Amino acid sequence: MDLQLKDSVILVVGGTGLIGSAVAETARAEGATVLTAARGDAADVRLDGSDDASVEAAVASVLVEHGRIDGLVVAAAPPAQSLDPARASDPAQVVQAIDDKAMTFLRIANAVIPHMRDAGSGRIVGVSGQNALLTGSITAAARNAALIIAAQGLADQLAGTGVAVNVVNPGPVTASARAEVAPGAPGESTPQQVADLVVLLLSPRLAVSSESIAVGHRFRGAVAL
Repeated sequence: MDLQLKDSVILVVGGTGLIGSAVAETARAEGATVLTAARGDAADVRLDGSDDASVEAAVASVLVEHGRIDGLVVAAAPPAQSLDPARASDPAQVVQAIDDKAMTFLRIANAVIPHMRDAGSGRIVGVSGQNALLTGSITAAARNAALIIAAQGLADQLAGTGVAVNVVNPGPVTASARAEVAPGAPGESTPQQVADLVVLLLSPRLAVSSESIAVGHRFRGAVAL
């Protein structure tokens, strides 16, 4: 199936990371012009998602150079392993984690949305995680759940505009994901499997919005209505 991404402009925030780099490569293979964004020098665009001015400057630079942004992927967040399990319920860590992940998504999406609305089309995909469904770490659950809620709120605000907002929720992401799924756990997936779903959701052919979609098996042993 032709995803109709040829010559589209895709901004991948966190595009030098494990998932973001796989998304960038996959979108390029579909013919898209892909710009990676991150805090470091390895990315095409310097962007600090915690800084409004940095976000606005990065988005403006893409628009000046390319004239439009057809798709936005936000895969930027400190890895789960960097969260201190001993502080899982510490309000300071919880607030910081929500800002680092959910508010970063919201800041960047808000910077891009006016241009997509003017164009009458656009696709935004956030990368959250199945930890949103687990109570083991308040920090991990809150930052992922907050991103999902923010994305679904934006999707409702944009209903009927041609701009779609969705979230992809991986479980553990490893280079060689196991097929087995243990009871009380989510399924594993590879970076490429996550990227394939993200890039599919960037396609203008899909009339899908306000969805939160698991990669790998959704948490085994619970019903999500």
